[in-house]
Amino acid sequence: MARRTPHSSPQSPRLPSLPPSLSAPLGCIDDVLTTPRIARTHHKLASTAALATLIAIGLAACGQAPQGGFQGMPPAQVVVQPAVAREVPLEFEYVAQTAGSREVEIRARVNGIVEKRLYDEGKVVRAGQPLFRLDAAPYAAAAAQAEAALASAEASAKQAEREYSRLQPLIEVKAVSQREWDQAQSALDIARAQVKEAQARLAAARVDLGYTNITAPLAGVVGRALKVEGALANASGGDSLLATLAQTDPLHVNFAIAEKEKSERDAEIAAGGIRLAKGGYGVKLRTSEGRPLPQSGALDFTDYKADANTGAYAARATVANPGGALTPGQFVRVVLTGATRPNAIVVPQRAVLDGPMGKFVYVAGKGQDGKPAAEPRPVVPGEWISLDGKDRNGWVIRQGLNVGDPVIIDGMARIFAPGQPIAPMSPEETAKAAQQPGASSVAPPAKPDAKPGDAPAAKK
Repeated sequence: MARRTPHSSPQSPRLPSLPPSLSAPLGCIDDVLTTPRIARTHHKLASTAALATLIAIGLAACGQAPQGGFQGMPPAQVVVQPAVAREVPLEFEYVAQTAGSREVEIRARVNGIVEKRLYDEGKVVRAGQPLFRLDAAPYAAAAAQAEAALASAEASAKQAEREYSRLQPLIEVKAVSQREWDQAQSALDIARAQVKEAQARLAAARVDLGYTNITAPLAGVVGRALKVEGALANASGGDSLLATLAQTDPLHVNFAIAEKEKSERDAEIAAGGIRLAKGGYGVKLRTSEGRPLPQSGALDFTDYKADANTGAYAARATVANPGGALTPGQFVRVVLTGATRPNAIVVPQRAVLDGPMGKFVYVAGKGQDGKPAAEPRPVVPGEWISLDGKDRNGWVIRQGLNVGDPVIIDGMARIFAPGQPIAPMSPEETAKAAQQPGASSVAPPAKPDAKPGDAPAAKK
């Protein structure tokens, strides 16, 4: 094993000899192989085929084809599929967090000692169900006092009415002075006002007495009690929070959309590059690990302004949550559905390869001798989509391919360099050949397609 010091560069093992057909100009290939990333890969090569693949990538980066042809190498057997345009469904996935559709704080509205908690913590309660009871004795006494004050005011009002009635016939015959009559009228008005004041005080006392019984304002799940029996709930001092309650069916799912992504998508929708269903986006949920959840709903809110701190737009979906399977505060993945991209060119994910200059695909072209040969084609990929009902095994190609281009979708591992002769077969021909007795696989098995958790749902 080659040793390495802090001041020395990695020493490559002795390279196996290459076929003459894979020689390349040394200056260009040196530039590629001595870059740090390629050098590390070059250090780990263990076979002639792997080294040949790396050299092919270097040649493609330099814009050169192998010199001397591919004498002695049989055409690589590959599977070719023409690029077709189709309307494909799009999904946009974001990290989100659940929240109750209605969340309230249970607070004491009068000062008092917590006498008893009347609910089970963490359980579902119905609207109007008693939750806490405060010491009601002081408020019951105040209500009784207000009731007595009302009775006194009513008695005074009756006395004033009798005095008014007695003087009324006398004033008509001028048997009493005008001053006495005015005093009787004023006394009656004051007595009636005092009755109304006493009634209001009694009503307020009864309201305060009722506040000692604290009930749920809506149906939902109540959290743990923040004050226990014997603790003081101080409504006037601000220390009045007793518990929190959240309605979990329906459930809100909050997430954010990046400013650039939202503006680009809105522009595509306006230009017709993306079509949106009349009802807007639908919503599906996945766990943080990517497992599908049964809950579904719709997008019902997108903020009109970007957040000043993050530069993202707040968005919210509402989903049905029967039985409370999801709880507020959970992290999930929200998937927006209902959008489609018309006339999109889609290829299997395995057909898109990575090279020094970016992503590319191989297409079946013509070599110098006019025979089929592998031709690299740089592409700009778009969103990941589902093909044939599988989960995200296709890639939308935004630039680089045209309808009808013969894309190599299997057998890329047998292509060592651009321009290498190939023996293209269609997927149908490959399937028939595989069914023949004693036939070997025409193309190597495809690599497993990406899983939902491997990359974002919509990759620009």
